[in-house]
Amino acid sequence: MTFKPLLLLLGLACAPAASAAPKSYTLSSPDGELQGSVTVGSDLRISLEADGRTVLAPSPVSMTLAGGETLGHDPRVVRIRKHSADETIESPFYTKARVSDRYNELTISFRSDYSLVLRLYDDGMAYRFVTQKKGTIVVEREQADFTFPEDYTTRAPYVHRLELKDFEWQFSNSFENTYVREPMTRLDPRRLMFLPVLVELPEGRRMLLTESDLDDYPGLFLNASPREPQLRSVLATYPRTVENPSGYNNQQQIVIDREKFIARTDGTRSFPWRIAIVTKDDAGLLLSDMVYRLGAPSKIADTSWIRPGQVAWDWWHALNLYGVDFEAGINTRTYKYYIDFAARSGLEYILIDDGWSVNGPADLMQVVPELDLEELVAYGRERNVGILLWAGHAPFENDMERVVRHYAEMGIKGFKVDYMNRDDQQVVRFLHRAAEVCARHRMVLDFHGVFKPAGLNRTWPNVLNFEGVFGLENLKWSPATTDMVTYDVTMPFIRMAAGPVDYTQGAMRNASKKNYRPVHGEPMSQGTRCRQLAEYVVFFSPLNMLSDSPSNYLRERESLEFIAGVPTVWDETVPLAGAVGEQVAVARRAGDVWYVGALTNWESRDMELDLSFLGEGPWTVESFSDGPNAARAARDYRREKAALDPSGRLKVHLAPGGGFAARISR
Repeated sequence: MTFKPLLLLLGLACAPAASAAPKSYTLSSPDGELQGSVTVGSDLRISLEADGRTVLAPSPVSMTLAGGETLGHDPRVVRIRKHSADETIESPFYTKARVSDRYNELTISFRSDYSLVLRLYDDGMAYRFVTQKKGTIVVEREQADFTFPEDYTTRAPYVHRLELKDFEWQFSNSFENTYVREPMTRLDPRRLMFLPVLVELPEGRRMLLTESDLDDYPGLFLNASPREPQLRSVLATYPRTVENPSGYNNQQQIVIDREKFIARTDGTRSFPWRIAIVTKDDAGLLLSDMVYRLGAPSKIADTSWIRPGQVAWDWWHALNLYGVDFEAGINTRTYKYYIDFAARSGLEYILIDDGWSVNGPADLMQVVPELDLEELVAYGRERNVGILLWAGHAPFENDMERVVRHYAEMGIKGFKVDYMNRDDQQVVRFLHRAAEVCARHRMVLDFHGVFKPAGLNRTWPNVLNFEGVFGLENLKWSPATTDMVTYDVTMPFIRMAAGPVDYTQGAMRNASKKNYRPVHGEPMSQGTRCRQLAEYVVFFSPLNMLSDSPSNYLRERESLEFIAGVPTVWDETVPLAGAVGEQVAVARRAGDVWYVGALTNWESRDMELDLSFLGEGPWTVESFSDGPNAARAARDYRREKAALDPSGRLKVHLAPGGGFAARISR
């Protein structure tokens, strides 16, 4: 690791007169292509240029505290500091083994004991407030607006609620929706958008808005203005009254009413980074590490016990087994069968989802009598298969220490915690506490029913997965008008730039556009079989679910063999093609083996993938490509093994809703 500080104290300024003209402080990215500015006048405004062109107009930022003080109102500069860094971050459970952390930084300190930190990377800008106040402070609101010089087109996910009502109603949601594509001023001002949000800049550039190092503070929503090209910040207010437990089987905590402030927190602290990732094209979004870089450093010194991997999962296919001599259900015999399947297939885990604990009492210590967990743990240990348990938010939080200690001592390897469905300060605190408690007991976590990643997987690397994605589960109930195929070639550029996705792919029942229909008990996917295989390469999930039934996989052994062999964390990632909403292709390396995945929308597509970066061969390509009838019979595929052309060019054809997957080795 290298670090090159260029600490520069630019001056101790006397407080300017109230009538003084605004002054701008500028900072460039290490490669000089991006330039950020902080303008200090009657307020604070941040702007950004790319190659000399304004892509973010001066945008007001402030933070209002209880008692009337507003950080950023009539600011008086007392000190300016600049420094640069060039570091390497070890990232063992990520899309690459090491992350470059090269940036320039500007810190402006003001009277009233606060600072604004601006940081420029080659692929974007980030800023945050830092306070040095005594005791506890109450933050009433934060202004983190993004103002644009033109009415740029956006791709944004609205909060999905059947009734819009007010913003307070929308704060509770699952953070799952498809994307709308509209000019900024045509977005619905009645609706909140959750992050990340994509802005299409001129000349093919892209800007992705999100946040990182979210700790003891609510997450950020955006809201559009019909009058000007501006995305305004909205943050969930603090819950005053919470019905706990409540909701589905008493698994949830339901907010009844809220306070008028957003956070009560330490007066001396750094606040979350507000991020504008900027790339020259769509494919650049597949490679951005800004959210991971800006997360707080790992709090786990020894990560050797953390085990990512593939997971045999019961819920999506509703425990529908066939060809067995027992009645499938939530019972010991069924899960021994899942363990045997996982062991034979080389999978690291099984996940026992909802139903293993007694419904109703919100008590995770009460296991249904049909299930002997200790027997299953011993059975799995003999076969090198770990067991993960599903848990609702309310019973898990309400008895966390006892639950985690008990099941860790039993030998359970981790939890999938569900139904948080909020990102106010209470829930953000819960995620950090759950990560810390599970880390002490060497347990991994998969957060379902949760907002997007915001740096937590760097800070607590035992948190391997996050939902906050419109995943395959939605096709159990979504109408035929739902366009999951287009979502699949949009989400990797937007949501996945924030971190891992618990998308849960792997369907063996595959349907063309006209043949798809929702079937809750025996669900299907949209698009081809090869699309499902390719998603194990394109989508990043350190805990990767095999969502379909073992019975279906055992009838499709070629597909199972490929899926089970795909690593879930990577040493290197290379984007091969990218056009948001149209196509995506990536290559990922684990050790000496490369995997390639490609997806298209509902249009058939021919791709020529440049793999010349692999270097001298010979390289052998084992590929799965859409069969000649895949447009009609989506399960049709062709498996081939051939030498890679010496040029390194690989030609592939994708059917409508299709995919391509390959394993490349010497």
